[in-house]
Amino acid sequence: MSFIRPEVREGLQRWREVIAAGAVIALALWWAFTGFGVIRWIGWALVIGGTALLWAGLQRARFHGGHGGLGVVEVDERQIAYLAPVGGGIASLDLLTEVSLGPDRSGLPVWHFRTGYETLAIPASAEGTEQLFDALTALPGVDIEAAIRASRSRPEHSIVIWTRPVAHLH
Repeated sequence: MSFIRPEVREGLQRWREVIAAGAVIALALWWAFTGFGVIRWIGWALVIGGTALLWAGLQRARFHGGHGGLGVVEVDERQIAYLAPVGGGIASLDLLTEVSLGPDRSGLPVWHFRTGYETLAIPASAEGTEQLFDALTALPGVDIEAAIRASRSRPEHSIVIWTRPVAHLH
């Protein structure tokens, strides 16, 4: 039996990194302003580290993951796996050429991971799509803000989040 409503528990779970970073920053500021000697410097170092954690936590919390949709997403060792009764598959982060988010035929948002001639399509409502945030941040030059904006809305057209940089031969 839980004393916390499920929607409150889900919100706390989503914002847990931000809450933890805020607690670290509060303690660090207390040490920085009231401590002496080395403790003061440790406090200021923790303020800097806590601020970095706060920024990462804010981005992760703003990224909208799905629940209740068809299939399950798993990200493990640079592999994105979409497990579904129909249309599942695997995409390697090392082989990706483009990541986009666009509408399907019914207008619902779908992630598209292109690897050469193949495309892995993952509904944005699939369980575990919050793990895609970690996969996206591993891509060099990804537009995380575009991914966050796209994940929070129903796009009318395909939005490219990342494309592999073209290597120029001289």
